[in-house]
Amino acid sequence: MNRFNIILGSIFSKMQIAMENQKFNQNLKHRKIHSDLKRMREGEQEFEDESNDLSSDTCVLLNQGQYSLKTDIIEQREPVWATAIQLFIPFLLAGFGMVAASLLLDKVQHWPVYQNVSEVYILVPALLGLKGNLEMTLASRLSTHANLGNLDSPQQKLSLITGNLALILCQAIVVGFLASLAAVIFGWVPTGVINIQHALLLCASSIVTAFGASFILGLVMVGVIMFSRYLHINPDNVATPIAASLGDLTTLACLSWLASVFYNTMESHQYLTCSLIVFGLLLVPVWAWIASQNEYTHEVLFSGWTPVITAMIISSIGGLVLDFTVSQFKGVAVFQLVINGVGGNLVAVQASRISTELHTFGQPGRLPPHMQVCMSPCSAFCDKKETSHAGTAQMLMLMVIPGHLIFSYTISYLQAGHTSFTFIFMIIYLCAALLQVFLLLYIAQIMTLSMWKREIDPDNSAIPYLTALGDLLGTLLLGIAFQILFVIGDRDSDVGD
Repeated sequence: MNRFNIILGSIFSKMQIAMENQKFNQNLKHRKIHSDLKRMREGEQEFEDESNDLSSDTCVLLNQGQYSLKTDIIEQREPVWATAIQLFIPFLLAGFGMVAASLLLDKVQHWPVYQNVSEVYILVPALLGLKGNLEMTLASRLSTHANLGNLDSPQQKLSLITGNLALILCQAIVVGFLASLAAVIFGWVPTGVINIQHALLLCASSIVTAFGASFILGLVMVGVIMFSRYLHINPDNVATPIAASLGDLTTLACLSWLASVFYNTMESHQYLTCSLIVFGLLLVPVWAWIASQNEYTHEVLFSGWTPVITAMIISSIGGLVLDFTVSQFKGVAVFQLVINGVGGNLVAVQASRISTELHTFGQPGRLPPHMQVCMSPCSAFCDKKETSHAGTAQMLMLMVIPGHLIFSYTISYLQAGHTSFTFIFMIIYLCAALLQVFLLLYIAQIMTLSMWKREIDPDNSAIPYLTALGDLLGTLLLGIAFQILFVIGDRDSDVGD
């Protein structure tokens, strides 16, 4: 009996000790939570105070080796001058890539396939817009993961890369197929006639171009972001311009070469285009299954189609405008890719930076206290109390004129195009470019915050809409600029020839 009492007393004492230990651990946990919340509130207050500083914009990066714990985030202020330095070289590279693509378009517009199958012009903005729909979106997603530390773990890195590549290849084939259908429909509207051989040529060219260009550029994007992370450079500043620097030239070269090959073999190899179309569409469920099995891309696979397809339709409308304006003014071709590319590159940087900040400081549906959706255009560029990205917007606007002057005089030096570079031409052209970028940066601020407030991830949705709007605005404003030049009599070269 005494032994039983001793055993029972021992059990009770151990239970009492365990309960005291549990209570002590809970107290420690609560103290840690209180400490973390206090640090987060202090960090938010410090962030709100520092957002009024005109010399810096928000850029929150995670130190190497840390992952996605919100309480471990260390704020690093990125001055505007640092952003400008990181962005300027990729911006120039992207610009010269667009100049090369513009020179190529100026040449290929005289090829037989462009002369006899004018619907190819409608495909140009839609397929070149894939860099905004897919590659720039991929760069924005991976940049956010890099800044949150999710690419520091080898297992997460492999999963993110595999899932995202499968996702963009699936989307590229589908969007390429839909873009060709849009080109056929837009070509049918004015004439009321559909040429089946031309329709197959457009479809095969679009699918193969979209698949090949997206695969190459997707690998390049992964390499750029990993290299930027290794050098402690913010990938938001460099990834999207580099995607654009290679995207236009690669896509346009593939499209022009494939369309020309299919056009020349249209009679001798009638089943070539049909076989490529069937094979491309059969690959869609394969890439879709791989993306659906990945935790990082499963949701995007089912929810990310609306912005991509809508952006493709907007770009196709821009292609219809391009087809019309090129028939009136041959000089439009060499400037169309430059003005569209510059606007798309700059607004993609702004959207990517805003999206990274939103992911860092809160959950979808809740905006940081220093940001609001409704604001005037002047506030988006000047009022630091309403947005923490006004400094970056000002810096991006300042890049427009020097960038376009460099790219335009490069075209002039190479004696390309059908337009002489008069003083009046440059004034009207630069006004169109400034208006395009101003509207895009303002729309980017409103659109990105609106999507976040509606619990839509802007990394997946904002850039496709913005680059497509950039293509449409750029083509429209460029056409208006050439019409103004024609009306006021600036015809010393062959404007309108």
